[in-house]
Amino acid sequence: MNSPLTIVVMGVAGTGKTTIGPLVAARLGVPYAEGDDFHPAANVAKMSAGIPLDDDDRRPWLDAIGAWAHGRAGLGGVVSSSALKRRYRDRLRAAAPGLVFLHLTGDRALIERRMAERTGHFMPAALLDSQFATLQPLGPDEAGVAVDVSGTPEDIAERAAAALRPLTD
Repeated sequence: MNSPLTIVVMGVAGTGKTTIGPLVAARLGVPYAEGDDFHPAANVAKMSAGIPLDDDDRRPWLDAIGAWAHGRAGLGGVVSSSALKRRYRDRLRAAAPGLVFLHLTGDRALIERRMAERTGHFMPAALLDSQFATLQPLGPDEAGVAVDVSGTPEDIAERAAAALRPLTD
């Protein structure tokens, strides 16, 4: 039997990383960590002001997520991170080889509507365009799966867990 997976739930803002991540973790019997909690205060302030993060802003955040994932090697875990660019995923994999990515994908109109409906989150819907412009989907050589976010959170989590199961064999 293989070790439990350490999974990064990735995708643009509004795809449901914070909702789906814990549901997938529960189905796989591993802990969940909220990627937004790894952001330095300066990043949160910048995004709250509607200013997209640049690569310099993302480095300490990615390194903190990578350190958490490294600590979960062989134990399994699920953490959320937009991980929009290949180089961000490469940085995470450098810290924690063997990471698997769960890319939550969806129709832009659906994601925008969900963002408009949520409250208390620092990422405004106005930054969605920059998120889609930055997104580099998983490459064929990257360990991971893509799952559409249409449907209920439970449906999405079940599809995600089912798509990830073959990677544990």
